[in-house]
Amino acid sequence: MFARALPSILTVGNLFLGIVAMILAVQGEWKYGAIMVIIGMFLDGLDGRVARLLNTQSEFGKELDSLSDVISFGVAPALIMYTSLLHEIGPTGWIITAIFPICGALRLARFNVHPGIPGYFIGLPITAAGGVLATMALYSDLVASPVFMVLGMLFLSFLMVSQIKYPNFKKMGIPRSAYWVAPLLIILLGWMAARFPEEFPKIVFIPLALYAFYGVKRSVARRRRENGEEPIEELKP
Repeated sequence: MFARALPSILTVGNLFLGIVAMILAVQGEWKYGAIMVIIGMFLDGLDGRVARLLNTQSEFGKELDSLSDVISFGVAPALIMYTSLLHEIGPTGWIITAIFPICGALRLARFNVHPGIPGYFIGLPITAAGGVLATMALYSDLVASPVFMVLGMLFLSFLMVSQIKYPNFKKMGIPRSAYWVAPLLIILLGWMAARFPEEFPKIVFIPLALYAFYGVKRSVARRRRENGEEPIEELKP
C-alpha cells in the first residue's frame, strides 16, 4: 500500500515545498523560498522515476503532478521574483508576475494533451523555468536596472510555450540500486541549503540557465541548417 502511494507522497512533498516557498516570499525571506523550489525540483524529478520503478503510474498521479508543478514552479517562483524586485514597478509588476504561471499552466496543459516526441520536451519544462526564475531572483541586487530581470522572466515565459525542443532527462534509466541514495541526496541538499543559504541557489542557477539556453542554441542551429546558412561540412554527422 505504501509503495503504491510513495510517488504521490513525493509529489505532495513538492507541492508542500512550493507553498512554503510562497509563505517565505510573502514574509520577505524569498532567498529561502528559492531553496524550497530547488528541493522541490529534486522531488519532482524523483516521483516519476519511482512510479515507473514500482509500476504505479496512473492518471491520478499525472494530474496531481501537473497541479503541483503549477504551484511549485509557476506561482512560487513568480511570487519570489515579485517580492524581490517586481513590486517596485507597480501594476506592471502584477501583470508580469501573472504571465509566468499562466504560460506554465498552458505548457503543462499542452504536455498533458500532446506529450511531444520520445526523448524530448516541446517547450522549456516548467520545472526548469521555475528553477531558473527562483534562483535568478538572487542576482537582483547585482543588476543595475530591473529591465534585465523583467526581460529574462518574459523570455522564460516564452520558452515554456514555444516549440523549442529540450532533452528529457526524466526517462533516463537509473539502476534500482541507486534509489537508496535519494534520501541521502535530500539530506545533503538540505544541509547545503542551510549552510550556504545565499550561495547554494546561485550555483544551482548556472546549470539550469545553461539548459534553458541549450534548447535555444539547438533551435537556432537547426533553423540555420534548414535555411542553408551553415557550411555543408557541418551537416555531416
